[in-house]
Amino acid sequence: MLGVSENPARPAAGVRLCTLAEIADPGGKSFRFRAEAKLFAGFVLRRGDTVTGFVDSCPHAGWPLAPFDDRYLTRDQRHILCAGHGALFTLDGQCVVGPCEGEALTPWPVELRGGEVWTA
Repeated sequence: MLGVSENPARPAAGVRLCTLAEIADPGGKSFRFRAEAKLFAGFVLRRGDTVTGFVDSCPHAGWPLAPFDDRYLTRDQRHILCAGHGALFTLDGQCVVGPCEGEALTPWPVELRGGEVWTA
């Protein structure tokens, strides 16, 4: 099995993802990339002018955290939610409730440049 950094579908640094305005504040937006049979799924969280990226994969089960929409945050916007089994992650990706407690989401480096979100 390939590691996340070895996935040929993972976009290289310098790929434009979207404008900052396209991500709810606070909120998240998913991104999918394909290279032949391989898929890379990531998401970007926005809090004001801060963006943070994660690989969109639950460390417990491997499925996407928000498979049908971009609702990555709990209603109170204090945690990232795994829709599959209800695990809660801090906004920096640490699991604090659920079967993957103590594990963390895999970071996906992104950056904000001139009002646009890019891979880093």
